[in-house]
Amino acid sequence: MKKLMVAGGRPLRGTVQISGAKNSAVALIPTAIMAETAVTLDNLPAISDVAVYSNLLSELGAVVERTDDTMMIDPSSLQSKPMPNGDVKKLRASYYLMGALLGRFGEATVGLPGGCNFEPRPIEQHIKGFEALGAVVTNEHGSLKIKAKELRGAKIYLDLVSVGATINIMLAASRAKGVTIIENAAKEPEIIDVATLLNSMGAKIKGAGTETIRIEGVDALHGCRHSIIPDRIQAGTYMIMAAATRGDVVIDNVIPKHMEAVTAKLQEMGAHIYEMDEAIRVVGQQEYASVDVKALVYPGFATDLQSPMTTLLTQAKGVSILTDYVYGNRFKHVPELVRMGAKIKVEGRSAVIEGSRLSAAKVKATDLRAGAALVIAGLTVQEGVTEISGVEYIERGYDNIVRNLVSLGAEVWRE
Repeated sequence: MKKLMVAGGRPLRGTVQISGAKNSAVALIPTAIMAETAVTLDNLPAISDVAVYSNLLSELGAVVERTDDTMMIDPSSLQSKPMPNGDVKKLRASYYLMGALLGRFGEATVGLPGGCNFEPRPIEQHIKGFEALGAVVTNEHGSLKIKAKELRGAKIYLDLVSVGATINIMLAASRAKGVTIIENAAKEPEIIDVATLLNSMGAKIKGAGTETIRIEGVDALHGCRHSIIPDRIQAGTYMIMAAATRGDVVIDNVIPKHMEAVTAKLQEMGAHIYEMDEAIRVVGQQEYASVDVKALVYPGFATDLQSPMTTLLTQAKGVSILTDYVYGNRFKHVPELVRMGAKIKVEGRSAVIEGSRLSAAKVKATDLRAGAALVIAGLTVQEGVTEISGVEYIERGYDNIVRNLVSLGAEVWRE
């Protein structure tokens, strides 16, 4: 079992390049299979989820070629094969195959997805959308079988704001007859990224990034070239790392507007933030004020940064309260931080965090962002080496994390 070793006490200094967005990549790759000709994706992150998706597309008959941060996907020979098990169980975003295959072939059989297990995340809103478009959805031995004689546009109101459901419905509706309107849609930048790719492929989508998205179905989609937006969660994590280690780091290749919620909280704590056109500089301070944080849907503070922020709040004076209104049970990192000396109590959807001095320990990452929180914790420790197991979770969302941290002056290595 691989382990990540972190010797803390070193302020991070320098520049780090942010890769393409994980949450975009895992939606854009299945989107590409809806085309009749080849799609090329640039600025692709080198993470394990991308490798898993590459294998899934190959199983379906697509030709996939990867060179550095570019992936060419030729789906011209693709078939809608049942995919009940195997790699679909390894990542949550495998559910995007449902909307993509349904849109292109009118049918899909996909195993219920896996991914980080921090809280059950039902897909009722996805199913509601597919059924509204005219599909019949059945659960057969742990797989969803979705079939439609003909997809027809519909007006769909999402009971819960869901990124996954918004994208999945967008995918299927792009090939439906007539107009589909999604109301109470998610507004995340990754949704705009998917809509941009679809429109470049010949789709007709308006309103992505707002609560109402209008999709006029088309008969066919074609190939194109698309560059993935920067990863705002990865960028936010490095911003928090810079603050936590009292460092001075330029986070390059970012869209500052996507980072406004994080920037505001770091400034409120006392960190100095300098925005540039495509970069953000974070200058940490010796003392931080306690703050209250509410994780909300975009444009609020991202739930994916809740775990890293928990660690930073242990470095503040006084008591902070962090509440997650997206996933109320996303606190599996807390017992591990407590093992390192953190003073944290979880009360329902909230964590009450008292400023404390962390010490090295053997800890385990239980999901992707919990792993990031533990890396940050290890970086803040003044003496000793923190040993983190469960590295495979971290590798799902942070490409070249060891190389990047070492380049910033950290003492980090794998064993």
